[in-house]
Amino acid sequence: MTRFDSIPLILMLAMAGFPVRVGGDTGVAGVEEPPAAVIEGMNQFAFDLYGRLAESPTDNLFLSPASISTALTMTSAGACGNTAEQMATVLRLPDQRVHEGFGALGDYLNALGAQDDFELTIVNALWAQPDYDFRREFTELLETRYGAGLRKVDFQRDTEGARQEINRWVEEQTRDRIQELIPPGVLTQLTRLVLTNAIYFQGFWEHPFDPDATRPREFTTAAGEKIETPTMFQNGVFRYAEDDAVQCLEMEYGEGDLAMTLFLPKQPDGLRELERNFDAAALRTWSERLQPQRMHVYLPKFSFTAEFGLSQVLQAMGMPDAFSRQADFSGMDGTKELYLQEVLHKAFVDVDETGTEAAAATGVVVGITAMPPVFRADRPFLFLIRDTCSGVVLFAGRLADPSTSEP
Repeated sequence: MTRFDSIPLILMLAMAGFPVRVGGDTGVAGVEEPPAAVIEGMNQFAFDLYGRLAESPTDNLFLSPASISTALTMTSAGACGNTAEQMATVLRLPDQRVHEGFGALGDYLNALGAQDDFELTIVNALWAQPDYDFRREFTELLETRYGAGLRKVDFQRDTEGARQEINRWVEEQTRDRIQELIPPGVLTQLTRLVLTNAIYFQGFWEHPFDPDATRPREFTTAAGEKIETPTMFQNGVFRYAEDDAVQCLEMEYGEGDLAMTLFLPKQPDGLRELERNFDAAALRTWSERLQPQRMHVYLPKFSFTAEFGLSQVLQAMGMPDAFSRQADFSGMDGTKELYLQEVLHKAFVDVDETGTEAAAATGVVVGITAMPPVFRADRPFLFLIRDTCSGVVLFAGRLADPSTSEP
């Protein structure tokens, strides 16, 4: 049985090659486990999003739903009205203690990653226009619960400099694995806030592969094409289960707190069927069936980066208001001028004989719907003094030349 009662997120990350926490009674001493409702909602969102992004069966796919969920949940802290309701529905947020729960999850995972046998870090940051008045309640909540410190960058006067500074931070947090999270042209003079999340993992197999056993071996694609790819091999004891259609293998990192769980259809074109039918109940069933067994394991070496612009996907999932003039992020600044310009995600994975390195980052770009109107009375103007209740004009005048006015 896995550590958490509901674990769809594990499937999404495991199928993409990402490390996941698996069975046993291990934990992090002195750190409270995150609320089950937060885990349940995050996992459900992971399934929803993965299904949208996995429509092409021939493309490699890798993402961190945890990173995306965290960045968007931080953003939802400033949402109100229908915008907040739509975001809560799509993100599958619990009804209570949302940000407290996400904060606990971040603390838990960072404490888990501080152990000696692997590295796992999750960090957040806010990037704000210096002269824009964000509500203190909003920024303090994200600082307290997410550790998202407020950093000032000038989107309006130095858009490119702001982009480069945010990208440098992402590169530093992901050991240079995620570069150019925000490409040129995404930020504009209308951008007022960017919320970022970065996650980094490096773990070494409990039973590493012998590099001398790695050699080109045949790999059959879903279309039936046979290609040769560098493939690792070892003979060892791993947790394993199978049925008529699928094999399931679990490979642990370090002391076994994290593992990669692989689901291998027995037919080359069987992955889409597996993805369509897999759910939390099926994953629990597989987890309970896994048993130690001596295996011959052949696993391709692979390394790739995937990136997504998620605005269209998230709107299709049910949160269109956040990206439109109907957006209500008044919890951020007390106005309804802000909306989401884009949600960007980029993820990297590398699997070799020694273990796995993975990194991901998400950026939520928030801007105003238009530049604030500027009223600069530097030319002749008309002015009235009137009763706004009745509408009666009490005085009327114009200023044609202020140099002739009395001191």
